[in-house]
Amino acid sequence: MATINDLVLVHVDNRPGFFARIEDISPDVKPGWWQVSLLVLTSPLQVYTWILDDSQIDGAPFTMGGTPMMLEKVVAPPLRNRPQSNPSAESPKAVAPEGPSAKPASSPKVVFLAEHKKKG
Repeated sequence: MATINDLVLVHVDNRPGFFARIEDISPDVKPGWWQVSLLVLTSPLQVYTWILDDSQIDGAPFTMGGTPMMLEKVVAPPLRNRPQSNPSAESPKAVAPEGPSAKPASSPKVVFLAEHKKKG
């Protein structure tokens, strides 16, 4: 089931329409229905709130004003060339070159932002 912070592709009239992130899911006054707030990833950013049931959040087709609609959860592909992280292992420390004539390593260092954010 798609949930808060998931990315979805919204299909409009049986074609891919736009990407959005689910910002909030809260109960509607009608039992079994939910108010789903979507941050639409367009320029400018917009927030839509749609009233959907569980099956529609899970990807079942529905209509809005007679137009076929559907949410499809987006799963990002795995990153290539990324080392497997081990949460119990300490990340390697950078070693500064010694002496005034020391040259930097021949290959550039790759910094993964996700790991960098964990430290802060």
